[in-house]
Amino acid sequence: MQKTPRLFVDRFSEVFDILQPYATDCFYSFSEVPKETGAVYIVGRQNLLDHMPDFCSMAHSEQYRMIFCNACEGSWTLESQLVQLRIDQIVADHKILLIGGAAVDPRYPCLIIDYFLTRIMDFSENRVAQEKTQEIFDRRHKPYKFLFLNGRARPHRKYLYERLRRSDLLESSLYTMLDAQPTVVRHFNFVENDINVMATSSELRRLPDYYEVERYREPHFGPITNRTYLKQELFRLEWGEIYLEPRAYIDTYFSLVTETVCAESTLSFRTEKIAKPLAMGHPFIVASTPGFYKDLRDLGFQTFDHLIDESFDQIDNVQSRMDRITEVVADLCDQDLDDFLAACEPICKYNQQHLDQFTDRTRRDFPERFFQFLEQHG
Repeated sequence: MQKTPRLFVDRFSEVFDILQPYATDCFYSFSEVPKETGAVYIVGRQNLLDHMPDFCSMAHSEQYRMIFCNACEGSWTLESQLVQLRIDQIVADHKILLIGGAAVDPRYPCLIIDYFLTRIMDFSENRVAQEKTQEIFDRRHKPYKFLFLNGRARPHRKYLYERLRRSDLLESSLYTMLDAQPTVVRHFNFVENDINVMATSSELRRLPDYYEVERYREPHFGPITNRTYLKQELFRLEWGEIYLEPRAYIDTYFSLVTETVCAESTLSFRTEKIAKPLAMGHPFIVASTPGFYKDLRDLGFQTFDHLIDESFDQIDNVQSRMDRITEVVADLCDQDLDDFLAACEPICKYNQQHLDQFTDRTRRDFPERFFQFLEQHG
């Protein structure tokens, strides 16, 4: 590994724990950091927001190497943030480097780390939940066919929700809808009785307490007061969706995962949504960008293509891709799901083990990748 430069790391950045051993100093507030010519500064989103003028001034001076770390975002979501923060051009000019959670437009210099896949098992509660994995395969004649968790309103989630509801599949699932807002975009055309279905509100729905993570059950949760967006109220502004509750997986045969990015980009972005079934050892169908499955397999994970028709991963048109996923879910629900689950067990157990190996390898290799990235853009 190259000689470590003077490195100052934001304690709130997602790579703090990995790069702390190499840091000259770590900080809570960017205002506390000494400004040393030639030094490298890694700043997370909140510190960037709080100290934008100073950060950008240092970047424009080209006397320092400034890095914006936002590994919780990637692909279209990270690119959108750059535009919203009005730093897209200075990043494109390579005066600010990025650390992100997925590939972005190649004009932006970005070092990628699969943050969510490497974070899911950092929570002791999730390690305890993982001990229940065998019960998923031991329990037969489950009360629900699949798990379908939806947080923030996104067009592909709304479209799948409405398609499944009209196919009478929704009531066969254990599902949530934490955001009731309409999601009208050009990617989807869903008109019924002269009504644009995408422009209608959804019905808020949270998990029954039996299936919810204990800290978010009654009486702690209390009555719903926000009738449009339940997620923040339910999780009390915490990262509640990262936790695993094994009962929801034990009582379902597979997860229908609606990832964050679907139509906005052709680049895969893996979040806690796919990390959860991988960690819990649950079969899955993923609604995301075309090529998501290929990218997942390229990371060493296995999918269920010998049991599920996964050809939808190659469909470019997003509405056609969601229509095909709906058909695949319907076909699967008509099968003997006990036999299906038994056939999935070896892959699910493999993915659990590979997730641990992937996490260890990613964290071990990241420092060297980081310093090579610095040298490349020095």
